[in-house]
Amino acid sequence: MFVGDGVNDSLVLAKADIGVAIAAAADITVQAASIVCLKDNLEDVVNAIRISKATMRRIKINFVWAFMYNLILVPIAMGFLYPLGIKMNPMYAGLAMAMSSFTVVISSLLLKCFKYKRINEDEMMRTWKGTPAKKYLI
Repeated sequence: MFVGDGVNDSLVLAKADIGVAIAAAADITVQAASIVCLKDNLEDVVNAIRISKATMRRIKINFVWAFMYNLILVPIAMGFLYPLGIKMNPMYAGLAMAMSSFTVVISSLLLKCFKYKRINEDEMMRTWKGTPAKKYLI
């Protein structure tokens, strides 16, 4: 990850795995970056990392939820458990699959509840003096 704001940073931003440009950056820097912070504030970089981690966590939760849901209900809907007396009306099977998609979408919308963290100057100074910055990224 590289954070830059000048013309001389554009080449490094383009080559970096994740390039972050600050709002006051030159046009070429903004075009080369993967992420553009709209405000001229480094807190936004920390919040971009936090929201990307929250998004990856939500993707994993949705994947596990959908996989487990399909692992349980698809065999029932296909009739594999019919010899045991367990059967499902095709209309309910279609409704169950629609509900699977609905729950994944609702789960993804929970990202709208993400709280941006403000970091005051005292906390930044403690971070620069050796306190691990990792606590701000969780």
